[in-house]
Amino acid sequence: MTAAGDGGERNLRVVLAYDGTDFFGWQRQVGVPTVQAAVEQKLARMTGEPARVIAAGRTDTGVHAAGQVVNFRTRGRIPIERVATAMNSLPPYTVVARHAAEVSPEFHARFDAVSRTYRYYLLRAGPSPFLARYTCPAPELTDEGVARIRASLGDLLGQHDFTSFCAARAETRNRVRTLRVASVRERGPLLILTFRADGFLQGMVRNLVGTLLEIARGKRQAGEMAAILAARDRRAAGEAAPPQGLFLAHVGYGEE
Repeated sequence: MTAAGDGGERNLRVVLAYDGTDFFGWQRQVGVPTVQAAVEQKLARMTGEPARVIAAGRTDTGVHAAGQVVNFRTRGRIPIERVATAMNSLPPYTVVARHAAEVSPEFHARFDAVSRTYRYYLLRAGPSPFLARYTCPAPELTDEGVARIRASLGDLLGQHDFTSFCAARAETRNRVRTLRVASVRERGPLLILTFRADGFLQGMVRNLVGTLLEIARGKRQAGEMAAILAARDRRAAGEAAPPQGLFLAHVGYGEE
């Protein structure tokens, strides 16, 4: 851990988990609940001063997180080992702090991140009242369909222009990303898709999963992924998968 910055200001990093169901995404908006607003309200009550957090990534409406990372600056003197406990004692309880650390004044949760990992959960069984908020129902997904998904993932690995999987409304100019992990595994009735990259475009994971589901269901051929990437056209890919199955699982800073 490092010492506090100039003038007694400290830079704190917090790992967050949250249920995104009732939030209109991460970014603060007027008149609607957002994760950023909830976190900043907690921190303001805890420190007694206004708080502005920087997040590693902005999750969309209905998307969850198990490993979102934020940093914020404070002159508050609360011991670092009490930060998570103090945050978790305040509502809303659908946003919790998993871990907190004091970091160097230069640390930036977004710009210092070297990787982000997302997981998407598909439920191959019938409806579940316990999993409905956190999975996308896919009871018709056969073993052959899973094999078609697995056969399609290899074409996504490496450095590509992911324009075909980027939300059409996104303003990002550079749409080249390096996908380092694209995998699928089964755990009971769950099918878990994992994607790790140096960065992700708006809507990218949900658009990837939606296209993979079309391949699994036979609406597209298993070998189409390369052609969809090459098209660099959002209309070439499938519809976005629902948001509730998506989790920001981990943000890497080269420390692991």
